[in-house]
Amino acid sequence: MKVAVVMGSISDMPVMQQAIDILHEFGVETHVDIVSAHRTPEKLVNFSTNAHINGINVIIAGAGGAAHLPGMVASMSPLPVIGVPVKSSNSIDGWDSVLSILQMPGGVPVATVALNGAKNAGLLAVQILASQNAELLEKMITYKQGLKETVLKAAEDLKK
Repeated sequence: MKVAVVMGSISDMPVMQQAIDILHEFGVETHVDIVSAHRTPEKLVNFSTNAHINGINVIIAGAGGAAHLPGMVASMSPLPVIGVPVKSSNSIDGWDSVLSILQMPGGVPVATVALNGAKNAGLLAVQILASQNAELLEKMITYKQGLKETVLKAAEDLKK
């Protein structure tokens, strides 16, 4: 099982690294690349139309500003696409990225996480894969139990 993590620019890497880290934590193979919707359209078409042929199961695409990358990937790929809006230097408080990814037309779905929410994108990709992989499902159950235990411990520590 493999997840592609693509971004529009190297400046998106600090945010997208969160997705890569969580995927590695779960032992999921990753393919990481820069694919700009505006500056490398041929690369975008090649990646999007061939991702499923190249063994990719889920695509996480992050972009800032106009953020066309996730939607364009989704328009050409049969795979699930998770969009990560990135607050970039040319962004309008990140809302331009959020809305560009969130407001997709019918027939071209992109699952959208919070602004700079690449960690959740990685977790969602793992959950998608876990629906067909018992080992990943057990790891996700353990991960969620760990979240619960962390909160319960913090609540107990408050009482001390």
